[in-house]
Amino acid sequence: MNNLDFINEELDKLKEAGLLINIRTIEGPQGAWIKVDGKKVLNLCSNNYLGLANGPQLKTASQKAIDAYGVGPAAVRTIAGTTTLHKELERKLALFKGAESTISFQSGFCANLAVIPAVVGKEDVVFSDELNHASIIDGCRLSKTRTVRYEHCNPEDLQSKIQTEKDNKRKLIITDGVFSMEGDIAPLPEIVEIAEKYNAITMVDDAHGEGVLGRGGRGIVDHFNLHGKVDIEVGTMSKAFGVVGGYIAGTKRLTDYLMQKGRPFLFSSAVTAADVAACIAVVDTLNESDDLVKKLWSNTGFFQDRMKQIGFNIGNTKTPITPVMVGDARTARDFSQKLFDEGIFAQSIGYPIVPVGKARIRVMLSATHSEEDLTWAIDHFERIGNALGIM
Repeated sequence: MNNLDFINEELDKLKEAGLLINIRTIEGPQGAWIKVDGKKVLNLCSNNYLGLANGPQLKTASQKAIDAYGVGPAAVRTIAGTTTLHKELERKLALFKGAESTISFQSGFCANLAVIPAVVGKEDVVFSDELNHASIIDGCRLSKTRTVRYEHCNPEDLQSKIQTEKDNKRKLIITDGVFSMEGDIAPLPEIVEIAEKYNAITMVDDAHGEGVLGRGGRGIVDHFNLHGKVDIEVGTMSKAFGVVGGYIAGTKRLTDYLMQKGRPFLFSSAVTAADVAACIAVVDTLNESDDLVKKLWSNTGFFQDRMKQIGFNIGNTKTPITPVMVGDARTARDFSQKLFDEGIFAQSIGYPIVPVGKARIRVMLSATHSEEDLTWAIDHFERIGNALGIM
């Protein structure tokens, strides 16, 4: 018997349960309309909130950076991988976020894996929202600290759990800013208040708030005017920024510490010059105008209002993330396939990404969409949803 025979059994189980992920292939740049598996479709599932992933300013900046710095970094940041571009990006990000300092990473996932094990360990305790992102969960596991999950976006449950913890060296409260499958926003003011009361460190992962919430897309801390009150802010440049990478914003002492202790910073190659230059171009773009952020929110209101009017359940979303709740994983998969057949790319999401029985079509809105695009999509959602008995 082959030692890997169990893989076939596991794949068969996933297929039988309707949970086998269908990974489609994109054949060109991101935009409102894209080519997927040879078919032109309306793109309703990428994280390209502001439409910057194929932005001409970003492409020009990347091309110039390649001419100046070459293609690969050839080293980790601490040896020979830190360029003037990395320092410029971190300086501009700090100004954009209203923070004292930032440190950039290869991804938002890497940022979480860097910071959590660096600030807590075996003698400490983490309080984590039960729907936090997988990168937070993995960061907690790597830290080997005890993790206490509190009910989703429930400050009362957080307080009831934190007040019983008295013998820990450090307490860390971690929450997503915007929850990627629900679209709701963390009650950050209440969380900060609890942290101050119980002398806990606060950390927010703002991956889906970056470029979306706050003044000109400055994120959840700006949205709630909590500058200086959140200890650790994790951001990503892989979603609204349209590029790739992550960062942590906070005090200069924090970023100096992570340069010494953050393992992805110490042991994984630096982000390429082309990507860093494109990220700098995004910060410059958002500093110049908030037009793209306004267009994103206009499209969000238009689409979500009409989807609710025709009878779809879109949960408690407060952001452009729009979960069209289906329930059964097989039905959600069929819904997604029928949408694709008619020219709409909107993937189904099932277990283990969301709980069993909470399968959905997750619609991701963008500033690139026109009202005509969205009206056309809504008509198709209504007709197919009726046919499947979802509404």
